[in-house]
Amino acid sequence: MPQHPQTPDANATAAIISGRTQIRPKIAVVLGSGFGGVASAITVDREFPYRDLPGFPVGSVTGHAGRMLVGRWHGVELVILSGRAHYYEGFDLSEATFPTRVLAALGVKTLLLTNAAGGIRRDFKVGDFMAITDHINLMGANPLRGPEAPGRNRFVDMTQVYDRELAGMMGKAAQESRVRLHQGVYIAVSGPNFETPAEIRAFAVLGADAVGMSTVPEAIVARQCGLRVAGVSCITNAAAGMGEPGETINHLDVLALAKEREAIATEFVGSFVRQVGRVA
Repeated sequence: MPQHPQTPDANATAAIISGRTQIRPKIAVVLGSGFGGVASAITVDREFPYRDLPGFPVGSVTGHAGRMLVGRWHGVELVILSGRAHYYEGFDLSEATFPTRVLAALGVKTLLLTNAAGGIRRDFKVGDFMAITDHINLMGANPLRGPEAPGRNRFVDMTQVYDRELAGMMGKAAQESRVRLHQGVYIAVSGPNFETPAEIRAFAVLGADAVGMSTVPEAIVARQCGLRVAGVSCITNAAAGMGEPGETINHLDVLALAKEREAIATEFVGSFVRQVGRVA
């Protein structure tokens, strides 16, 4: 069962982290399914299990380790969130996005959000990646709902959520890593069940290119906190009705494909971090 935090204070949690490491990261990466290999690639200065960080939600989904890593990679100081809590686990979105607020309190300026997603566009192949250019929130909830965060405006402009300069760096990283990278719109749903073919057809009409159950709440809070945001999806399966006739979607198969792509995903993210580090 998920462990729900009570009255979290992002600044207090950030102070605990800063007090135990000399690293002052300006870049953060949230690792979704398919990107877990990044956690093993960095040189760790300090590791914090989520259960030891006040206010951090402790999820239960396979493939989400539940630990913060502070360290260096390619000469860049950064913080990694290895795993995330999800709305479908029973967390409020304010709980699920608390780690994003802690990142902002730590002084992070650039946030890369990663995830596994189902491909809606016909030209997507399983194993491809998609740079997120925009999103659609169909989760039925919003992390900014409720009391206004101190010092933050709840009426956040979302005209350009995903930073164009960062998107350009992601494109260069894809070339360096020889990754097949598309650009597209990510639609977030509440889950945990996969979508019906009728829903996927409707999402395509709305302009969505890939579908998943995360990322959008974090992006909303990150923009409220003034962070630059980049997002990338690993296309782990064809969305319902977009694959071969009679093909079904199995969570274990999704995780298996994500695992297969971890090495290339790690190289891709590493190249991106290098490029951001040059200008950070």
